[in-house]
Amino acid sequence: MSNLAIASSTTSSGVAIRDALKSSLYPGASDQSVDMVLSYCQAAQLDPMTKPVHIVPVWDSKMKGMRDVVMPGIGLYRTIAARSGCAGVSEPEFGPDVDAVIGGVRITYPQWCRVTVKRRLQTGEIVEFVARELWIENYAQKGGQEKSAAPNAMWTKRPYGQLAKCAEAQALRKAFPEVGAQPTADEMEGKELEHVSDAKQALPAPAASAPEDKRKPYAQSDFDKNFPQWVEVVTVRKVRTPDQILGLLDSGFLLTPEQRAKIAAIGKASATDAQDGREGASLAEQGLGQGEGE
Repeated sequence: MSNLAIASSTTSSGVAIRDALKSSLYPGASDQSVDMVLSYCQAAQLDPMTKPVHIVPVWDSKMKGMRDVVMPGIGLYRTIAARSGCAGVSEPEFGPDVDAVIGGVRITYPQWCRVTVKRRLQTGEIVEFVARELWIENYAQKGGQEKSAAPNAMWTKRPYGQLAKCAEAQALRKAFPEVGAQPTADEMEGKELEHVSDAKQALPAPAASAPEDKRKPYAQSDFDKNFPQWVEVVTVRKVRTPDQILGLLDSGFLLTPEQRAKIAAIGKASATDAQDGREGASLAEQGLGQGEGE
């Protein structure tokens, strides 16, 4: 480990190191955030001058504001993998494009991304580890005061690049468990920081007057265009339920009773038809059996 991470930020050399990091690798960062980087690197025995970690601003729902969190970058995952027998990483493969309206924002994104990582074992054998990540399950929503179901600025600008990093990080974690389980800065950028203890200690809030609903009606034309994609997500890919789709839409739009009923019915018709088919086949078998007995 470099001695840079060991130097105390209160010593003259530590202050010089912190100033160097602030002016070169982490411009605009506060002294406290850079100190967190140095502490992280010291604990993990990393050289801070190679920028193995990033300072990621995330929305803290408990603080009702943004705060800096130190997280490993995809580069650190790649470095650890290279030192542990990585035999190559494939180019990202993308699924078909999806054109949808999410949170009032129209965006075209890849349905999925697949990345393969190869690891050379001590026996010399090369084993492949594949990760396939869905865009709809990974994208970061707008946070802060503009919180909505729409993708944030980074995921709107780079829908392919961001998903590729998520798929590669997941493949590296599968192939090289030694990188750890913490998500990378690329995966967490723009996402909301969750407090596990909040869910356990939350108490019912006192009754209060309902706030003004500022959601806009969901245009029927957009609904008709997106509905086939929701049907595919529920019945074919099976990565969402009708209730999850309704929850996503409810965060930004007002749905009509007819629209809600149509989404809630996704998958039920096919299930009913299948049940009717099974019952009909059973009755037919019984009839054949009775005919043979007679």
